Amino acid sequence: MSPADRHPAGNAPTPPLTTPSPVRRIGLTGSIGAGKSTVAALLRARGLTVLDADEQARLVTQDPEVLALLEARFPGVVSPGGTSGGQLNRAELAARVFSDPAALADLNAVTHPRVRARMAALEQQAAARGEKTVVQDVPLLFEGSLHAQMDAVIVVDAPLPLRVRRVMDRSGLTEAEVLARDARQMPADQKRSRATVIIENSGDLPHLEEQVDAALRHLGLMVDG
Repeated sequence: MSPADRHPAGNAPTPPLTTPSPVRRIGLTGSIGAGKSTVAALLRARGLTVLDADEQARLVTQDPEVLALLEARFPGVVSPGGTSGGQLNRAELAARVFSDPAALADLNAVTHPRVRARMAALEQQAAARGEKTVVQDVPLLFEGSLHAQMDAVIVVDAPLPLRVRRVMDRSGLTEAEVLARDARQMPADQKRSRATVIIENSGDLPHLEEQVDAALRHLGLMVDG
């Protein structure tokens, strides 16, 4: 996934979530290729509400106001779209910000406040439904210092060669490109040291499901079935 999709932390401040939280927040994160999205799907299948920061970032960058701001800062990244405001060329935007910290900070300054606002609103909706726990699926949870706002953090991990192969298989990126993206994230061992629970995703799906159920038991959450 591109930096534009991942809305990486860069140097831009991240607005806080609603404090105090009306629900118990569980952070979900992991390095590129670890299998976090698969774990998120398994958590949903077990009845938990999972709020996906990447999904909210994609929705934010469909907003005509945001598109106008991005086009003003990065001319040519938005194709004309009439009344819809156009369509973002994510690959082009990613190419511009990937190795330019100042550009990345500018991108984050536009997207981060809006993503956090959407996540907070979804959390409030979950609380209004009577839910007691919400999972915040945030790829760069530690890099954005959002872990401090969580009641617990699940880190999904797998050996680097396996993670690299997964990303290459699904994206067409070269090994060097995957390693470069991995290097821009917090090292996996540092994430592991900050985790409440670690899910090892180096085996098959049944093994991963066992890991997810064990994590939920550790966190004191009910596992359906």
